[in-house]
This record gives sequence, structure tokens and C-alpha cells, in this order.
Amino acid sequence: MSEKKATRNAYGEALVELGAVNDKVVVLDADLAPSVMTNGFAKQFPDRYFNTGIAEANMVDMSAGLSTMGFIPFCSTFAIFGAGRVYEMVRNSVAYPRFNVKLGMTHAGITVGEDGSSHQSIEDIALMRVIPNMTVIVPCDANEAKKATFAAAEMDGPVYLRFARPSSYVFEEDMPFEIGKANVLRDGDDGVIFACGLMVKPAVDAADALKEQGKNISVVNVHTIKPLDKETVLKYATRCKKVLTIEEHSVIGGLGDAVADAIIGHGDFSFRKLGIQDQFGQSGTPAQLLEVYGLSDAQILEAAKEMF
Repeated sequence: MSEKKATRNAYGEALVELGAVNDKVVVLDADLAPSVMTNGFAKQFPDRYFNTGIAEANMVDMSAGLSTMGFIPFCSTFAIFGAGRVYEMVRNSVAYPRFNVKLGMTHAGITVGEDGSSHQSIEDIALMRVIPNMTVIVPCDANEAKKATFAAAEMDGPVYLRFARPSSYVFEEDMPFEIGKANVLRDGDDGVIFACGLMVKPAVDAADALKEQGKNISVVNVHTIKPLDKETVLKYATRCKKVLTIEEHSVIGGLGDAVADAIIGHGDFSFRKLGIQDQFGQSGTPAQLLEVYGLSDAQILEAAKEMF
């Protein structure tokens, strides 16, 4: 059985590793170190760690200031606060001047679970994607989360990294990671699934199940929502004609809309977006909530069968 590990845990490990090789890396959080996994960095590098308290707006503005002094700040809280509560600071203090701030936001999507709708960020990709200068990354597993964190530190400019709360499948194959370059995990001509984050594994499982029925479905891991790998998206959409997108996010403004924007006007396609329809979340276990919102493994497979 494959290892399971939360992407937020991998993010915390990556910060410690980064701190050891780059003394310009500093970490800030808003009194949530054990949850956003910045506690390891705080222990190893206390002089480069700042707990701002429950003051997320201050945290983002402090990060902006630190970036002007040559530091590479990673600031972290729950996605609902880091993308929602402090949207104006992210927009005006970080993205507008294009400061080198990394927003490592955890507990994204409905798989936050029992914390309920108030803590389930299902709009964050849309909010961050619409901001000029912002790079938006949604890792599919722990390995990709670590690579994404290192890649974010290496590039210059603001980055939004979206991490999940629960432990999730870790792919055994060593996938390459390059910002803005999607990974093709299955290659076929009968349809294509574009997925991101925790939805990549069920997308692969659905394609494998359909292969046993004689259908060869492509699966593309779109870990970078912005800048989108339009070349790969258009290549597979044009070849396959039938397009399914899957995301643990609202169907408004997320991966599905990014893919639609890339292919519109380039041909005739059958197109369907799987995600959270125009509604809020609710309290429940991650598995229960995925079922309620049509994103369980079985429901994704059924949607793929209907589509292809």
C-alpha cells in the first residue's frame, strides 16, 4: 500500500530543508504553527521565525517588508484567512509591487472537514488566479508539495501554494516538477481529465478503470493553475475532444475555468467541470463531504464513464 501523507506536512518539512541551505528564507505564521506545520522551522531557526499572532493582515504586510530587505518570506495560515481575510493586502502590498512573498496556505478545500463552511476555502484559487503577477500552485501529493515549495523559493515574485489538511495518497513514481508545466500521467485518445490537488489520484484511478473497459483516457496533473500550461492543455483537448476537469474547489474561477479559457475558440469540445457547485461547504468528515459534493472516487469514476 502506498504511503499517505498530508501536503501540509511536506510543506513544513520543505521549509526546514530550505532554511538549512538558504539563510534568506524566513517564515511567518498567524499563531497556527502546529497546524500549518511551521513549528519545525520555528524550532530549527528561531531567529528567522515570526509568529504574528492572530493578525493575518499584519503577517502579509510584514512579509512584504521583509522581501524588500532581500529575504524570502513564506507566510502561512489557513487558506480561508490567507486568501480571503487578507485579500486586499495580498493584492496591494504583495502582488501589485510584485514582491518576492510566498503564501503557503493550508487547510484548503472541503477536506478541512469538521471545521465546517467558515473554514473551508473553496474560492481561494479563483481569488488568487485573478490577481496580476500571482503564480498559483496546487500540489497533488506530498512529494510534489515539497518540490513546489523549493521551486517557489527559487523563482522571483509572489506565489500562492495551496495545501490540504488530511493525509493523502503519495505517488510512487518520481514526477518532475516545473512551475507552469503540467505533468501527463496517462496518455490516451478517448478523452482527457485535467485535475489538480487531491483530485489527481481519483482521476488516475478512473482512467485505469476505464482502460480495463477499452477506453484510453489521458490524465493531466495541472499543478500550476497560473501560469497555465496552455500548450499541453490545448494539445490534449484538441486530440481527445472530450474534456473533464476535476478540482476540490468551486467550479467558478478555478481549474475548470482556466482550462475552458485556454481552449475556447480552438475547436468543438464536450466539456464538463467537476467541483463544488455554487454553494458553501458544511461540517463532516473529509470522506463524507467529498461524497456530498460529488467528488468521491466512485462518483468521479461514474462521471468519467458518462463523459467518455
